[in-house]
This record gives sequence, C-alpha cells and structure tokens, in this order.
Amino acid sequence: MPFQSRLFERDFAPVKKMRRLAVKMISLAVSLLACVAATAWPQEQPPQLLIRAAHCLAVKNNFPRSKAPSLTFGFLVDEKSYPGEKVMYVVTYAAPARSNGLVFAIHLTQRDDYQVFDIQNNASFVLTVDPRKEDYDGVSFVTPPLGGGWTQERLASAIQQIEKQPRFTIPVKDFLAASPLTNCESYTDR
Repeated sequence: MPFQSRLFERDFAPVKKMRRLAVKMISLAVSLLACVAATAWPQEQPPQLLIRAAHCLAVKNNFPRSKAPSLTFGFLVDEKSYPGEKVMYVVTYAAPARSNGLVFAIHLTQRDDYQVFDIQNNASFVLTVDPRKEDYDGVSFVTPPLGGGWTQERLASAIQQIEKQPRFTIPVKDFLAASPLTNCESYTDR
C-alpha cells in the first residue's frame, strides 16, 4: 500500500469511529422514541356500539351521579341465549381498576334506519375472590336483577366473559353526544 493511502486511512480513522458512534446513538434514540410512543399511544378505541349503548344508559339515567370525566366499560354481545334476539351486556365499573360495578342487559333490534337499544335489566355486582388462587372466581349481586335465577346466571356469565376482554375508558362528553341513528328504550318507559 502506498505511503499516501496509509496516511489517509490513519487520519480518517477517528472520523469513522465518530460516524459509527453517531449511527449507534441515532439508532438508540429512535428505539427509545418508538418505545415511548408505543406506551403513550392511546388504548384501543371503544366500538361505536358500546358508545351508543353508553349514550342510552346515560339518557335513561342508569348511571349514578358522578363528576368523573370518564367511565370505564366492558361489554359482550350474545346472540345465543335468547333465540332470534341479540343481547348486549354492558358493565360499567365503579373505577377503572375496581372489581365492582353495574351490569345491564340491552336488547338490540333494528327499526327502519334506527338501531334500538332496549334496556331490559340491570344489577349491581362485585366480583368474588378465591383466596387460594388470589383471582376472581365468581360474581355476587349487591342488588340482584329482576327475573330470578336464570337471569342472574346469564348476567354472572356475561360479567365473567367481559372480565376476560379489554376495558374501555370513554369520556362522558363522548357518549353524551346525541346519536341520530340510535333509539333508546327501557323497561321503565312502559
């Protein structure tokens, strides 16, 4: 190798190291930014069906008075328990990490261009804990639903299934907004 080319490589060796270091730092910064962005990204968006159901529950005064800016929900749509009907079970929790709340059975139907949310039953519940497993193992009703044992079993089963699914926190202002294609009904209207 000629003398001039060895001299050239030796003079630029620190520059190459600095470039490698800069590339590593940029890669680290991008990775860190990606991690921060992933944790800061909002949770899964609540489905419109749940927002409209929450709207009807609010319009029919089914929530306790609260100044909370948002409520936490879970839900399940059941098309098997009532042949030919679609029932949506909605749980609203007392607080985001709590194991108690209210459960509602809402029958869903279509009338012309409107989706009808017919609130048929509700109950206050608490999840029971198995001390051996340190996990929830059942549901106890603080205020039982109307309809007896079969209804309690349906609601308890729905709550247990909902517990296995994501919870959604919805700002109150989002579900209080009127939905033009939603018709809200309740057994208390009759």
